Parts: sequence; C-alpha cells; structure tokens
Amino acid sequence: MTVSGAPETTTCRARDFIPVPDVTSAVAAATLLADPTRASILRMLADSAYCVCEMAAALGVGESNLSNHLARLRHAGLVRATRNEANLRFTYYERDEAAIASLRGALADVLR
Repeated sequence: MTVSGAPETTTCRARDFIPVPDVTSAVAAATLLADPTRASILRMLADSAYCVCEMAAALGVGESNLSNHLARLRHAGLVRATRNEANLRFTYYERDEAAIASLRGALADVLR
C-alpha cells in the first residue's frame, strides 16, 4: 500500500531471456486428434490398411463422412491412399509412419 492507501502497481519483468517454444506442429496435431473419428482412424490404421467401407462400417459412420476425415488426415500427411492390385475399385488407406513419428515427437516435446 502506498501512503495514500492505493495499492502499489508493479510491472512483472522477465528474469532474463525466456525462450518461447514453437508449438505450431503440436497444436495442429492436437487439433486433428481432438476428433474421435480421426483419432480412431489413425489407431485402426496402425494395425492394417483398410478401405473406406471397412472403416465406416467399423466406426458406424457414413462413408462420405469418413472420406472427409481421411481427406484431412491425407492433407496433414498422416495417411496415404493405395489402390488394391487385386481389385482396382477399392482404395486402401495406411498410415505414414514417418509422419506419425514426427507428430508423436511434436506432442512429446510439449508434454515433456
């Protein structure tokens, strides 16, 4: 308190240089994983490659809905599509394990 009774104001200053981490990748990863369908897709694809109809049936969602989620994951580079050589009508999706490792690293860096 000051003599006049008003509270003192102080300015907080950084002790020294405090580095601000770049969490852009981690935030983008967390945003993708925040959706239960996308998180489930990534977990399912850890075990095997699947087509849209198989994943949609397993998750109980429509194929167009699942395709939209896969598009976001493809855009982020986390999954890739391949044609089935035996039946070119079906496209199978698999995880890009290098991108998954990068995502895991970005999240681990924030949570360390």
